[in-house]
Amino acid sequence: MSDYYNAFEMSPVPAPGPDTVPPELFRGIYGMPAFVTIPTNDLTASVDFWVRGLGFFELFGIPGTLVHLRRWAFQDVLLVRAESVPEQAPAMSVGFACVLDQVDPLVEACRALRPDAVDGPRDTPWNTRDVTVITPENARIVLTAAKPLDPAGEEARNLAVIGITAPAAGHGDPHGDNQEHA
Repeated sequence: MSDYYNAFEMSPVPAPGPDTVPPELFRGIYGMPAFVTIPTNDLTASVDFWVRGLGFFELFGIPGTLVHLRRWAFQDVLLVRAESVPEQAPAMSVGFACVLDQVDPLVEACRALRPDAVDGPRDTPWNTRDVTVITPENARIVLTAAKPLDPAGEEARNLAVIGITAPAAGHGDPHGDNQEHA
């Protein structure tokens, strides 16, 4: 891991903690380093689900053709009009970061709109809490929230095996120089 360095200042994702506040919705215009394009045969229904269920907002749209959605900086989705959508969700997914306090409200909002669309939440060995949502377009979306890392816990041991070490309890930044945020 010596070739890696702390670059958390580039990310809108806050460090995990009990009082972590999510970043504001980002309304700036920038060159998108990555984005997802998802076909939909019902732009109105898709936008409604992404906005009310997943917490995105409409940045702009081309009526009947495309809607550009966003949450935080670098969480961009283009919904594009298509004649049809896949009949089932693919195994492939796209993930979006959230904070722990957002997980339960996102689950509730998505289940209120599509009761069978949500799987989870579940905790992972790499120290996140994940929720998988199948959208009206049959896209598989994973909302993932980093959990605070207990340096003596199983997740810290799992990460240490692959070379990511946590500082001792109460010492240093949880994203030290040789840390990666899972």
